[in-house]
Amino acid sequence: MCRGGIVSRCCRDEAIIREMRRESSESRLRVFKAGTIEFGRAGIDCTVRNINDKGATLEVASPIGIPPEITLYVATSQLRRHGYIVWRKEKRIGVVFD
Repeated sequence: MCRGGIVSRCCRDEAIIREMRRESSESRLRVFKAGTIEFGRAGIDCTVRNINDKGATLEVASPIGIPPEITLYVATSQLRRHGYIVWRKEKRIGVVFD
């Protein structure tokens, strides 16, 4: 939380993430495609639930162990996008592409 009218880097980062989440959820194409979340030398299967140029919502067995920076690969679309996880829920994660 920001105090005394001084905006800390943390507060700015939180505001940026909130704005990215709002923008990325707008006008996404609903899909149901198999994908892979890649990081390091590992990969985790996922299902792409919605996607646009700015980000995607991915369904996973568990978000535990998935780092904040990932690459999403969707073989059927030959899509490979680098991005960052901006939210996590029980079996879903939100990714913003860079």
